[in-house]
Amino acid sequence: MSDNQQGMSRRRLLGTAAGVAGAAALGATGISGTASAANGVLVPPGKRGIILYSVRDRISAVPDDSGVPYGFERVLGRLAEIGYKEIEFAGYNQNTSILGRQITAAEIRKILDDNGLRANGSHASVPSTITPTTLAAFEAQLDIAATLGMNYIGTGSDPTNSNYKADWDAAAERWNILGELAASRGLKLYTHNHDAAYNFLLDSGPLDALGRPTRSSGIRKLEYFFEQTNPEHVFFELDIYWAHVAQHRWHTYTDPDGVAQTNIFDPLAMVRARTMRFPLFHAKDGKRNPNVTNGYEFAPLGQGDIDYGNFFANMGAKGYHNPMWEQDNAPGGTADPGRSLRYAEISYQHMSKLRG
Repeated sequence: MSDNQQGMSRRRLLGTAAGVAGAAALGATGISGTASAANGVLVPPGKRGIILYSVRDRISAVPDDSGVPYGFERVLGRLAEIGYKEIEFAGYNQNTSILGRQITAAEIRKILDDNGLRANGSHASVPSTITPTTLAAFEAQLDIAATLGMNYIGTGSDPTNSNYKADWDAAAERWNILGELAASRGLKLYTHNHDAAYNFLLDSGPLDALGRPTRSSGIRKLEYFFEQTNPEHVFFELDIYWAHVAQHRWHTYTDPDGVAQTNIFDPLAMVRARTMRFPLFHAKDGKRNPNVTNGYEFAPLGQGDIDYGNFFANMGAKGYHNPMWEQDNAPGGTADPGRSLRYAEISYQHMSKLRG
């Protein structure tokens, strides 16, 4: 990042976003009456969700004679039959052979409504720079979210892939602006993160040849981002699986004096400290395997080693959060076209039985 880029002031950025005036300041959502703790249910029925990435093979499938649902209308209908109520999107396209053209957001909304489903988020594109062009593209994403009736809009990517403090400062400034813009439309902006966001921030020690710090004060990148962003406008979707991968991978850093330090990441403690900033979760399970880099391998919910009962019972604000089941490798391909929807049913059944 150049000195000029780092020096871009918040006032200049806000000027670029001219026309985005009167943004409503939205506080943390309160717990609704539907979020009752009756009978110890950890995930109330109305908050049991799925991200469509888990069944992406059937959303995008060409019509076939396998008997397995394909496209938005059939797949969303099946998910409603299973019991899911909340849908997180991972794109808005299906195979054009179904309708002879691409489906529209308004048509998807009708399918949701017809099946008693609610759109509650999307892994959309969040700009990595603030320009009139990128703001217009982001506004288009907000338009789709409004059509679908979403409460949240987000991205599946980290605010920045960098390890350096200056880049996270710039990202926080950008996200504060975009979060304010989303709030002006009645939406909450969120970022979904994999394990790299919990690595340690390079913010101290000797500088390298490019003038960048080479050591860490011990703060994790996303934890630093928490403190630099407006809690009324910037929110988070914890992927519980990847947070456990981070616990396995990112536990040592070199302090400003050049001494190796150990700090074991505790995902539950992180959430408990700021639980209202985590309206969404990815409820993704994994089987422990210390012989692979990530320390875990994907599994349907309830068939792995992550203790979801303990996590949901102790994260605070019971009933406020919206868990979306996800499994990256749920699709079974041509050999098993029904696997992702079977895993969706297995995972829903486990989510519905969680008590605490």
